[in-house]
Amino acid sequence: MLRKLSLLLICLLCLYGCNRSSTFTLWQLPSQVNTIGNSYVIRTSHGKIIVMDGGGEQEKDYLKGFVEALGGKVDAWFISHLHNDHMGALKVLLESDSLRIDKIYHSSFTDEQLPLEGEGWQKYYETFYATLDNATDMEVIDCHSGDELEIDGVNFKILSEKNPEIKDFNNSSMVIKMWDKHKSFIFLGDLGVKGGNKLLASEYAADLECDYLQMAHHGQAGCSKGFYEAVKFRACLWPTPSWVYNNDLGQGFNTGGLKTIEVRGWMDELGITEHYRSFEGLVKIE
Repeated sequence: MLRKLSLLLICLLCLYGCNRSSTFTLWQLPSQVNTIGNSYVIRTSHGKIIVMDGGGEQEKDYLKGFVEALGGKVDAWFISHLHNDHMGALKVLLESDSLRIDKIYHSSFTDEQLPLEGEGWQKYYETFYATLDNATDMEVIDCHSGDELEIDGVNFKILSEKNPEIKDFNNSSMVIKMWDKHKSFIFLGDLGVKGGNKLLASEYAADLECDYLQMAHHGQAGCSKGFYEAVKFRACLWPTPSWVYNNDLGQGFNTGGLKTIEVRGWMDELGITEHYRSFEGLVKIE
């Protein structure tokens, strides 16, 4: 009898181990230059590689090396929005043709949106879009709210797309939910108060429950307190350098003009105690 119970326990442990190994792994990449950035790499159970944003231009070598260590090919790359600290590394890598990418998913900004940040940045974004348009060895997909896809057992749903009626780039961040049967993530990009409120009022508000929530706009001046109160989540992802996290622009803790300490207080009020901060080093979630 004891032997049968032991065999049953072994079988159950093996089954649990097999189920856990079928999940995906996510890395939150640390900044290499102590600046703002948003960069996540995901590996599925069968080795497919997915990138969320990828960070700024100065992060390109670290990001490329990280991807090459995982096999050197990106099966899917999601871009939240056009800001350099989110898509700059991708822009440089595409221009140098130094990384294999199968598909890119984004919410393409309108022609009216591109000039909003000045002529210099408009040319920067137009150059990036021209690179995407001229790409012949990868597929570029323009996403819309409600779109769903599955990559090797990992599910994705677009909860929010560009909002051209809101006259800033952050509020046009594409919001992405990613999940399997073991865990779920939501990536907010730099979503602001107006974009967050629009999402809460949409039919996709019901999809906002998750395990891990990427803090909007690096945890400062992003979504409202009411937005975070409405979303059910248990852990925060902070793609945030220490000086932003502590609101210290050189004069000491909480002496700058950022809202991070206020947002941190909201998380305390919500009882969130699990935090993953990019300035503390590479984060791995399995």
